[in-house]
Amino acid sequence: MLDMAAIGPGIRVLDVAAGAGQQSLVAARRVGPTGHVLATDISSNILDFAAENARIEGLDNLATLVADGEALDLAPESFDAAISRVGMIYFPDQQRALANILRALKPGGRFAAIVYGLPEKNGFFSKPVSIIRERAKLPPPAPGQPGPFSLGAPGVLAEALKQAGFRDVEDRIVDAPVLLPSAAECVRFERDSFGALHQMLAQLDAEARDAAWQAIADALSAYETPNGFRGPCELIIAAGTK
Repeated sequence: MLDMAAIGPGIRVLDVAAGAGQQSLVAARRVGPTGHVLATDISSNILDFAAENARIEGLDNLATLVADGEALDLAPESFDAAISRVGMIYFPDQQRALANILRALKPGGRFAAIVYGLPEKNGFFSKPVSIIRERAKLPPPAPGQPGPFSLGAPGVLAEALKQAGFRDVEDRIVDAPVLLPSAAECVRFERDSFGALHQMLAQLDAEARDAAWQAIADALSAYETPNGFRGPCELIIAAGTK
């Protein structure tokens, strides 16, 4: 993603729906002391992790801003590049978010986004989603509505960028299995980091939530190997130029 966004020394980078900001930190290292990264997210709590990790690493070229990607109020043409890591999938109005990103980019600036591919290619996440959806009696998202795999079909993300006005759009599929010591570690990772799962579980009581997580652990154990956990994960990366 960072390569496709042409992120290098001395540039200004916008990270939309940055979450805990792992990719923001990598971008900050790339742009160096003469560059700048602004990590935005709707959650102030999760941005605190990004800010604290930047402080620990001594990266004073990274700033955070609490903002909804669909309502970014940034100076026009103020960034050289923009990125979004598994954030676009949760925007109800993806075109509005893309329009904000396009406006914030300088002419010639690049934007790159990562999303999950099809559910059957992402068992480490689709299995938990399916289990929770069944137990919470949640209907599947309607076509065009946000969700973990809403941009996963071939060509959909690239077409969204083209529709928003990006040019020279390219996309690629990346096999990125989740490698962890055990299925239990994957469950712990998802419980700590996947806010979407907690939102889906919100209407269940504590006992039902615990039972759902146990069912998830049982399902994910299918991906245990003699060398540890290997969860199927396929990502789609698309990028375009303003």
